[in-house]
Amino acid sequence: MALAVGALLALSVGVFATVLGLDRDRAFYATLMLVIAALYSLFAVMGSSTHALAVEALIGVLFIGITAAGFKGSLWLVVVALAGHGVFDIFHDSVVSNPGKPVWWPAFCSAYDIVAAGYLAWLLRSGRTRATN
Repeated sequence: MALAVGALLALSVGVFATVLGLDRDRAFYATLMLVIAALYSLFAVMGSSTHALAVEALIGVLFIGITAAGFKGSLWLVVVALAGHGVFDIFHDSVVSNPGKPVWWPAFCSAYDIVAAGYLAWLLRSGRTRATN
């Protein structure tokens, strides 16, 4: 269920943003990725785990760095960050134990991230969004 909800929500948000014109600005998907990169750290705080917070923050910084480079350079790097985070979600529990993370979150987030990456890739390939300034 979490996979289906994540995928459907990502597609809905993407289409909604396109219809409204929210994604005309190159910052839309980069901002979305910044929020996604911070959520595991939020869960660590909720679970009162300093160790999980340190690990999650380091991983988040990696994704934030890729996203920042993508925003300044090519949005294809934001696609990479989204898809990479989706893959990370699949393996999250074997990388770090985060007591504040909901059990269903990795599946939901993985589906969301991968579908959002695919939607942004489609926007870039179709010419609806420019990869660079």
